[in-house]
Amino acid sequence: MRNRGQVYWAWADPELHFRNFDERLPCGTLINIQVRTSKENVTQVFLGIYGQRGLMLLEESYLDCRGQTMTAAMAWAQQRANGWVSGNRSSP
Repeated sequence: MRNRGQVYWAWADPELHFRNFDERLPCGTLINIQVRTSKENVTQVFLGIYGQRGLMLLEESYLDCRGQTMTAAMAWAQQRANGWVSGNRSSP
């Protein structure tokens, strides 16, 4: 169970269709990426990183990924998340 923070709850909008991607790393860290298209037809991304017990380590949202497809935005967020985890291996 992940403990969502303010960034997630500010980003969440049940009226918008989104794509979700979860990846559990060997160290137990969970990466959650969600991409969507806003009502204004702009690609938006949420990136969450959670420790083994669901503790939030990082949450970011990007509300204007203009010019990126949902697939490209998801790939970028996955690279960003893996880079963050690699640089913070001592995190709980």
